[in-house]
Amino acid sequence: MTANPDFIYQPPMYPYLDIIYQDQDLVVLNKASGLLSVPGRLPEHQDCLQNRVQRVLPSATIVHRLDMATSGIMIMALNKAAHVNISRQFEQRKTKKSYIARVFGRVKACEGSIDLPLICDWPNRPKQKVDHENGKQSLTHYSVLSYSQLNSDDESTLIELRPVTGRSHQLRVHMLALGHPILGDRLYAHEQALTVSPRLQLHARNLSLSHPVTGELLCFIAPCPFD
Repeated sequence: MTANPDFIYQPPMYPYLDIIYQDQDLVVLNKASGLLSVPGRLPEHQDCLQNRVQRVLPSATIVHRLDMATSGIMIMALNKAAHVNISRQFEQRKTKKSYIARVFGRVKACEGSIDLPLICDWPNRPKQKVDHENGKQSLTHYSVLSYSQLNSDDESTLIELRPVTGRSHQLRVHMLALGHPILGDRLYAHEQALTVSPRLQLHARNLSLSHPVTGELLCFIAPCPFD
């Protein structure tokens, strides 16, 4: 049993690759919504960011991932030393990431934190759920950016999300737990929040890390396509 039994993978073909930055050690990309980060098990799930990049940069390796439905910044290493260094920065939470999301309803608090442990909802995988007994600690900070009217009855909130941990579906489940599912979320949104957007309105806008060789602070931005 899966959460999306009728899902058909149709990855976007344009832009095929959106490279933000490249040097001898790393490449930074703006991943499109609807494109897998890494290949799936099925033959029809082989088209993904990793394979597209490796066609032009064969040594490129994945050091972190974005959900298929999420757009925005991803970084890949171009040699083993860079891969080890960047992976360690992610593991030790030395990188800084921020996302933009548009969520259903009016988030009342201008800013706050969501500290709720998450675990795989195994019968409904790949969905995740809050589990206070067995879940892994998960922390997200948020700030409200603006409000807008969806229709005569409903509002939406544009919000910045800054995850401290990097659990699967963390931002999506944390916003659901706050009572404000992300618009267009096929896994977690209710009907009203799902039908107002053809895509998940979640975008990885900022990523900062130290260069794996020089140690220089690198800050990358991918403009949000829906704000």
